[in-house]
Amino acid sequence: MNIGPNIRSIRKRKGITIAQICEATGLSQGFMSQIETGKTSPSISTLEGIASVLSVPLAYLLLKKEERMGIVRKCERKVTTSGSEKLRVEHLSSTVNARAMLVELPPGASTGEAPHSHEGQEIHLVIKGRVYAEQGEDSAHFEEGDSFSWNACIPHRVCNIGDEPALLLISVYADSDQQSAEYL
Repeated sequence: MNIGPNIRSIRKRKGITIAQICEATGLSQGFMSQIETGKTSPSISTLEGIASVLSVPLAYLLLKKEERMGIVRKCERKVTTSGSEKLRVEHLSSTVNARAMLVELPPGASTGEAPHSHEGQEIHLVIKGRVYAEQGEDSAHFEEGDSFSWNACIPHRVCNIGDEPALLLISVYADSDQQSAEYL
């Protein structure tokens, strides 16, 4: 855990000096310096005081780097293809258990010839075009602005039934941190 560097980063970003934190918390400058350099581990009580001075929740100081806000700029998105129809997939962002992507289905294309299943839950938003979706015995047609969701462990499939490419925003959540790349 990088508590010290987190504190230093927040402190500098907010223009707060070590002396100001020490004055407000009663900590010595030497002790505060040791905290920021990771040479000592502060108690929860000490962290609460520091968090208060920095105006951040205590939990924020305890986050690991991979648990903080992830940023993916449009120009940095990973783009892949999926399935035999080579659907274009733009990977927007992800956390340990969730991921969001834009999927483009050319006219007549689908996520596979047969319905498939995998771990997790999915939410779909039709951004552009018309699609047909089926899961188990349920099926429906969707147009721009419509959304649908399902438990992905039930076989499912999405098809573009329009004359233009369809664009879907898909969010996948899985309890496992070993999400399969085969979510389409």
